Amino acid sequence: MDQTADEIADSLTERAEIRRLEALRAHPAEHRERLGQFFTPKLAAQFMAGLVRLRREGRIRVLDPGAGSGALAAAIAARVMRECPAATLEIVAVELDAGIERFLKETLEDITASARQAGVRIDYQLVTGDFIELYANGEESREFDVVIMNPPYRKLGVTSAYRKSLLKLGVDCANLYAGFLALGTMSLTDGGQLVAITPRSFTNGPYFNQFRRFLLDRVSLDLIHVFESRSTVFSDTGVLQENIVFSATRGGDRGEVLLSSSRGHTDEPVQRTVDYSEVLEPSDENGFIRLLVADNDTAVAETMAHMPAVLADIGAGVSTGRVVDFRSRECLQPSPLLGSHALIYPGNLRGGVVEWPRAIRKDQGFSVREPKDASLLMPEGYYVVVKRFSAKEERRRVVASVWDPTVHPGAIAFENHLNVFHAKGAGLTRDQAVGLSYWLNSSLVDKFFRTFSGHTQVNATDLRSLRFPPLSVLTTHGKELTAALPSQTEIDSAVASMITSSKAAV
Repeated sequence: MDQTADEIADSLTERAEIRRLEALRAHPAEHRERLGQFFTPKLAAQFMAGLVRLRREGRIRVLDPGAGSGALAAAIAARVMRECPAATLEIVAVELDAGIERFLKETLEDITASARQAGVRIDYQLVTGDFIELYANGEESREFDVVIMNPPYRKLGVTSAYRKSLLKLGVDCANLYAGFLALGTMSLTDGGQLVAITPRSFTNGPYFNQFRRFLLDRVSLDLIHVFESRSTVFSDTGVLQENIVFSATRGGDRGEVLLSSSRGHTDEPVQRTVDYSEVLEPSDENGFIRLLVADNDTAVAETMAHMPAVLADIGAGVSTGRVVDFRSRECLQPSPLLGSHALIYPGNLRGGVVEWPRAIRKDQGFSVREPKDASLLMPEGYYVVVKRFSAKEERRRVVASVWDPTVHPGAIAFENHLNVFHAKGAGLTRDQAVGLSYWLNSSLVDKFFRTFSGHTQVNATDLRSLRFPPLSVLTTHGKELTAALPSQTEIDSAVASMITSSKAAV
């Protein structure tokens, strides 16, 4: 009995998934890690293909850079067979890894054979080579209606050949996946669509500032889906990145964005439509992409937006700790000695205060051996210290503590894995520091921070993007509070009072 188009399409994607699993077995994890490869599982590929805007007839040109074993190509082909039998699909698949070419070619040939069986025309071109080098050495191509990708993930150093090639094309990318997104965007026709699955890391942080400007100047965001579980999407490859899938249109309108989230592929997603300005705030010079997915995220963002103060208004600044311990080994002391200074690590932060010394397997004394070492110290005073990297199991992303100079007088050294709030390089007042610590440790700040940050790193740039109560409110409330933090409920109660006082003060 003849198969229906639906049955042919289902069989095609099943065979593509079998090839993906074969490719995983054929390529050891260290090989895939070196290339930044993460082959797209069937459910993820179908989800992404479902976002593609297909025309019912005529030619549809699709680019799949970093095509892997061909899962995305198969998923789009299956949709065309089901929904657009009068259309002609042309797929250009680019893959660097010659070892994976066999699987990719089998999938592409399977696509064309399945399409003929279903009475649909699908053609393909397989390009074996480096997508970035191919693009950098050729003319700019803007001929694709759709670019769909699961790009490789690998950090790019400042001296990387890839990074230099991308700079020549007008974009600086700190990671290989950002380079693929940039070139994929440049490959689109006006009105063309980009659909990609990537780590969430590019949505905020200083490393991606220039890339975000490049991307968002050229495309408008249509949809962003957040996978809340770090291990769901690539569960059989051990990836623990927080992933997003997004759709964007080259030169599209900037009216609304559909935001959605789910733990995995099969559960019903939570969805909401928001104004474009809620995702990309026009006044944000950093261009953070904010994902207000939960029902109360907008209320959290509005509360934060109505706080009247930025850091300068409360007489504070924030910078990373000055001491990189492996560069200052001659200054480190295993225990505090006469004439040495306290050296503070993230492990010294505990319960809202900085405990020093503490049994954390670190040398916590810092001695000035020559004049340049003195520049790594900060003068005696109150400081609010925030971990730059919070542990995955910590309930808050922003973890802040107060350094109290009355307990340990003298200049102090902060290690580079800390962010330090100060007053023009000197200490804060006691009440200012305590009020600020409560604000940073609140559920409000934690929820707001999660709308634009999907990883455990907390950059000074991220902290500078926050808003605060007026200085008078911070100090008034800080005077009544202890530096040692009470329960989260009591912290949030104190912060709720700060918010009320802030509204009255405006």
